[in-house]
Amino acid sequence: MKTNFPGDIPTLHKGLAEKEFSAAEITAHFLQVIDEKNPRIHAYLTVFADEARAAARALDAQIAAGEELDILAGVPLALKDNILVKGFPATAASKILENYQAAYDATVTEKLRAAGAVILGKTNMDEFAMGSSTENSAFGPTRNPVDESKVPGGSSGGSAAAVAMDGALVALGSDTGGSIRQPASFCGVVGMKPTYSTVSRYGLIAMASSLDQIGPFARTVGDARILFSAIAGKDPHDATTSSYAFDWQTPPLDNLKGVTIGLPKEYFLEGLNAEVKDAILRQVHEMERAGAVVQEVSLPHTEYALAIYYLVMAAEVSSNLARLDGIRYGYETRHKAENLEELYALNRGEGFGRETRRRIILGTYVLSAGYFDAYYVQASKARTLLKNDFARAFDTVDLLVTPTTPTTAFGFGEKTADPLVMYLSDIYTVSAPLAGIPALSLPVRGKGKMPIGLQLMAPHFHERQLLDVAEYVERANAVA
Repeated sequence: MKTNFPGDIPTLHKGLAEKEFSAAEITAHFLQVIDEKNPRIHAYLTVFADEARAAARALDAQIAAGEELDILAGVPLALKDNILVKGFPATAASKILENYQAAYDATVTEKLRAAGAVILGKTNMDEFAMGSSTENSAFGPTRNPVDESKVPGGSSGGSAAAVAMDGALVALGSDTGGSIRQPASFCGVVGMKPTYSTVSRYGLIAMASSLDQIGPFARTVGDARILFSAIAGKDPHDATTSSYAFDWQTPPLDNLKGVTIGLPKEYFLEGLNAEVKDAILRQVHEMERAGAVVQEVSLPHTEYALAIYYLVMAAEVSSNLARLDGIRYGYETRHKAENLEELYALNRGEGFGRETRRRIILGTYVLSAGYFDAYYVQASKARTLLKNDFARAFDTVDLLVTPTTPTTAFGFGEKTADPLVMYLSDIYTVSAPLAGIPALSLPVRGKGKMPIGLQLMAPHFHERQLLDVAEYVERANAVA
């Protein structure tokens, strides 16, 4: 059996097409890695070992019959446990959905199956995608494969860790306020939040519907490009999707001449770790040497971004999770309730974790009579001002470069005692979902052991330039 996996998607595709190895061998390799590492890392909540092997055998039969292969055929991947796979658990890492079996496939699941990808399993996450460390999972935390004493980030920490530990070649997560990009930064992999509406949310367990977006994790920008191309596009099941189509095949950039890079001054102020700042500015200098024009820009409403996000998000959380009452479906208490109100309180109080309850309460408060205008309406107006900041910036620059996170990965328990301290982990990532723009985190060199993420942000539907520039930076880092 070939043992130098994972490689990348094009290499895997070439090897399958030329019969250097089989899909069954690829799948067996990744399942073996999961068996060895997952008991410690806890990236996966559910592993589809039998189903993955069966899918691989079916693909090998197609290859033997001479059928043409999709670029994703045989690619072993993982899905965050808020993305539905028919007949399998979809817990969103919550006790309230512990026994829920998905009744249908998410649109992204259907597309990946059709392409011949091999789904290895479902990954751990912060409960209902609410968190920045994957410590809020009802089924235990995930560890960072780079340093197991550190968190992997969140909420898609399981997907990031699965890729980082070589337990999947690529993975899907969801990004509401940074839940793909922040764990990608902490685990040293590539993570992208696409433009809102480019990827269907049908079959994604909703957190905040105006912010949620499914996106890829990968070891390389090129693999993220291929995975995004497979899942993007219009979906009749999701009225918010656009007809934006994306072709992953594009020639690489030889240089960055003609590219204008903006550095938002609000992202380089007090509170940014010195090592992170130095690493990002060093990359900016290298981009400048490659021909990019770099200039300072201002996003003046950045200081309100966290407040806007936690009001808008919490309001939508309150609305979306109202259906989980233990009566229609979800966790049902074993305690006897005296009336319906007490039954709801027991079901939801026992079924939801602390952070989820906190956000439901906050969201219900800001939507309540007497506070709706003062909080939610004002936050929505401020969100528009934030969007306008980005529109003005993109009138003068092609892309924005910032740190993905203000620090590298932190230790378990360091920030759980104070929710506000934890929320600050998202300070550089919440603005992109509020504005609906695409953003990507890729690992860059620092002086220490832990990975550092460089964040690129682009105008709506400019994923091609975002990925092109990210791939150039990635290659430059590999050569240096």
